[in-house]
Amino acid sequence: MARCTAPVNGHRTASGAAACPACSSRYNRSYNSYPTYSSPSSNYGSRSSSGQNRTRARWSSAGSTILYTPAEIRTLTPVRENVEKRSDLPDLRDVFLCHAWDDRKDAAKELHDLLESKGVSVWFSEKDVLLGSSLLREIDKGLAKSRVGIVLVTPSFLKRVKGEGIADKELSALLARDLLVPIIHNTTFEDLREVSPLLGSRSGLSTIEETMSDVAAKLAELVAPEPITN
Repeated sequence: MARCTAPVNGHRTASGAAACPACSSRYNRSYNSYPTYSSPSSNYGSRSSSGQNRTRARWSSAGSTILYTPAEIRTLTPVRENVEKRSDLPDLRDVFLCHAWDDRKDAAKELHDLLESKGVSVWFSEKDVLLGSSLLREIDKGLAKSRVGIVLVTPSFLKRVKGEGIADKELSALLARDLLVPIIHNTTFEDLREVSPLLGSRSGLSTIEETMSDVAAKLAELVAPEPITN
């Protein structure tokens, strides 16, 4: 039978216990019994590159993988509540897309196409204003028949706003009813607030950390008419 080589006070080091013919097997069993550590994971949240915790929204479907920052949740919640209130109204477009004229064939069209590919119906001036029609009159009709308004804020949009002022009645009406979501693209909320405190007072979505496709996915989930099934 192997005899312990430790002095009266026991082994002074782990390596000594491991080398002892009497204690080594007991030491190895004890050491190996400790569980390995792994970082916790969750299906309901993550941390963005900016350090903000992200989570699903209350209107997310059961299988949704789309995550939102706390600021996005605060901004989009009243919009979602209005979407739900207007869900029974007939013949409404899901989204009214407001954009600068210079963006009509670039960023605005990209967002429009992404939304429609996700099943969102979009009022878009490039296809909904017929040649010879009154633009302002068609905009009024589009606003009245849309659940949510989104305004694509780009450098071209800021230039237009700075030059003309933001007296557009459609934007004021949408802001007053919590129906407007600014989409920041190739600029910042700070730049928007400098030229339009009214519109800049509202947070929204941004392509700074996410792609335009990610933004479109959030908008599609926001206006989805299906009841919450979480």
